Amino acid sequence: MPPLGAHFSVAGGLVNAVRTAVRFSCQTLQLFTKNTAQWAAPPLKPDDVRAFRTEATAAKLVHLTAHDSYLINLAAPGDELFQKSINAFVIEMERAEELGLEYLVTHPGAHVGSGEEEGLKRVVKGLDETARRTRGLTPLILLETTAGQGSCLGYRFEHLAYLLEHVAEPERFAVCFDTCHVFAGGYDLRTAAATKKTLAEFDTVIGLDRLKLFHLNDSVKGLGSRVDRHAAIGEGEIGEAAFRFISTDRRFAGTPMILETPKHDSEGNELDPVNLGRLRAFAGG
Repeated sequence: MPPLGAHFSVAGGLVNAVRTAVRFSCQTLQLFTKNTAQWAAPPLKPDDVRAFRTEATAAKLVHLTAHDSYLINLAAPGDELFQKSINAFVIEMERAEELGLEYLVTHPGAHVGSGEEEGLKRVVKGLDETARRTRGLTPLILLETTAGQGSCLGYRFEHLAYLLEHVAEPERFAVCFDTCHVFAGGYDLRTAAATKKTLAEFDTVIGLDRLKLFHLNDSVKGLGSRVDRHAAIGEGEIGEAAFRFISTDRRFAGTPMILETPKHDSEGNELDPVNLGRLRAFAGG
């Protein structure tokens, strides 16, 4: 069975994400290392770092992952936001390194009217500066597939292929495959056959060797909607087939799979255990 987990809250302390992962019998997790609604962040406290690393090691969690702030836009055409985004992304990398994380997930960015070609060139420039300023740090940067909402880049596999082909240090980068985003971006996942075909296209354009992490989310909106709205596993427009296929595909037996599905139902009941249970049932565990 692949390592399963979810994006967990760090309210009350970073270590609480680890404790939630343990409570739900997870093998991996994703978190934010800072408030995503603010550019600035106080330095991590040594005691907090120590507690996080100690408990994550004791729990035998693997492929620990952070997601960067949604404020960051490496495709920004304006120099002020562009440089501010690079500076913030460097800090995200430094925090991930302190916590001993393996992956840092980021969205490629939004071109905000400059066009996809110019936006992708801008992202390459931003990624290259980030890589140069964080040389020696170990987290692998994962470029996430996006739904393509607004002017967001990354909704086509070709966008991510372009970035991986043009950055100066390609070994520092790989891909996070978000099922909701891929589906909303126009790639069919509604049947096992469609999922197999979409993954084959990903392999042709990017290469499955570059796929290091899955975000498993159903989609509220339909195929090609370009709308990023996540649904519980099997309860959206994708349905169960894709999740059964991905969680049992031997090629991904060691690939971490993270839920970003709704956290609570209308009565306040926790939904992570429900969605994790569905994935475990699909995978036969």
